[in-house]
Amino acid sequence: MSIFEYNGSALVAMVGKNCFAIASDRRLGVQLQTIATDFQRIFKIHDKLFLGLSGLGSDTQTLHQRLVFRHKLYQLREERDMKPETFASLVSAVLYEKRFGPYFCQPVIAGLGDDDKPFICTMDSIGAKELAKDFVVAGTASESLYGACESMFKPDMEAEELFETISQALLSSVDRDCLSGWGGHVYVVTPTEVTERTLKGRMD
Repeated sequence: MSIFEYNGSALVAMVGKNCFAIASDRRLGVQLQTIATDFQRIFKIHDKLFLGLSGLGSDTQTLHQRLVFRHKLYQLREERDMKPETFASLVSAVLYEKRFGPYFCQPVIAGLGDDDKPFICTMDSIGAKELAKDFVVAGTASESLYGACESMFKPDMEAEELFETISQALLSSVDRDCLSGWGGHVYVVTPTEVTERTLKGRMD
């Protein structure tokens, strides 16, 4: 078993019309044994920027703390919030400087940039970015998430339809992966509000 699969995870971010959604499962396990059913994998950097971290649970928390620290320094120096593209470059640099002993994480970054244009991207554990116009996935359920998102996604969805689509994609995907699941967390972000919802899923 790969170290990335040790705790299990499922992460997906999807783009809508001037909005985006990011969702994760809630399970923290040690291989096939479930330890917690309310594990947080999505973190708010600021009102229009969210970070999801799949992979090893301890590394996700360490990396999150380092990135929050670096973002706060940026805010103090620049007196503004970081753009999603800039934050993606920061995450990439932080991961790449540890490339010989990497954080075992696959980040998913989602945010609203200039003119409230949604931006999503993912990267591997040493910071190689993969940009997308529709959706990005990460974690142990990524293969089934690709299939579900590919069939359900359509461009320019409004916030409510986007929530419905990403929730169905997440729930149907984690049912096909025994290392992730136990419900989900979904954030839908528009220029004016952030909506957080918790999904109930199969408890097995």
